[in-house]
Amino acid sequence: MSTIAELRNISKTFDGMKALDSINLEIQEGEILAMLGPNGSGKTTLLRILGLIERPTRGDMYFYNEKATRKNTEKLRMYSTMVFQKTAVFNTTVFNNVAYGLKIKKTPKHTIKAEVDAALKLVKLQGFEKRLARKLSGGEQQRLALARALATNPKLLLLDEPTANLDPKNASIMEEIIAVVNRERRTTVVMATHNMFQAKNLPKRIALMATGKINEIGTPTEIFGRLSKTLASFATIENTFGGIAEATPNGTTLVDIGNGVQIETTGQSSGKVTTFVSPEEIILSKSSFESSARNMFRGKIVEITDMGSLVRLKVDVGKPFTVQITKRSFNEMGLNLNSEAFLVFKASSVHII
Repeated sequence: MSTIAELRNISKTFDGMKALDSINLEIQEGEILAMLGPNGSGKTTLLRILGLIERPTRGDMYFYNEKATRKNTEKLRMYSTMVFQKTAVFNTTVFNNVAYGLKIKKTPKHTIKAEVDAALKLVKLQGFEKRLARKLSGGEQQRLALARALATNPKLLLLDEPTANLDPKNASIMEEIIAVVNRERRTTVVMATHNMFQAKNLPKRIALMATGKINEIGTPTEIFGRLSKTLASFATIENTFGGIAEATPNGTTLVDIGNGVQIETTGQSSGKVTTFVSPEEIILSKSSFESSARNMFRGKIVEITDMGSLVRLKVDVGKPFTVQITKRSFNEMGLNLNSEAFLVFKASSVHII
């Protein structure tokens, strides 16, 4: 897989305040990369530098191994386009909004029509061509802005909090569009987000940011599987509990997380700790069963979230645990709100952070 863009020791300072601090990052062609972090961590600034909207205070940026300079800025801008968090649409028709970038490039009229039609179909706004853009709903305007970006067929699509302030339906549509564009057009996507669920399911890699730095980078499984202190410092993660740890004679640790719930983990620890169990590592059953796993609890289902082919459940066992199962399993077990359920997970699935 080739590198589409590379940042080398990129720093950015605004009025003496450092927004980015020595960022090194390679973006692979065809991937979805999520920059995950709290507000003020530098995500948007990094996107703007990738889009050649901002110039770094220090460091170098490359597109397809060509160094970005003042002289070739306009040329390199043709590779990427950015969709901002605050949607801006022109006071004209949907068609004219989407065609804007193509007209600037002096694209032939028949090509403009074809590209606009294709972009509107992608974002599920076909048939909206003659409507006034400013009469659309907020979610529709966000999709329109994405269509305008996609019409120019960018190599690199930059998205700043693409589903912020959207209702669940429009957020789901936006995520589906991003996945389809990446899969079918092989468009490279870099997105800034603080949406934990989105970061776990949409990208191929996550760059975890804090105070202008990339502290970790890896697959969603790697980032969320170990739940580093950086992530725990700003994220509200399911199945994260504070408790008191006490080492056992058999080499494990019991952690009392309150309400009569004790969970067992590998290794020896003592004192105040924070534990994390990934929802994907918990087995759910409707009845008790024999298992070598160290942790088994009986509880009641208090929340159900339909995620398409998956179902996310919150089970109260004295403490609320989130579990993820397939919809098929959910239906076969005949589960409902207030159903009794058993949770089982290994001691090695409990991480102390």
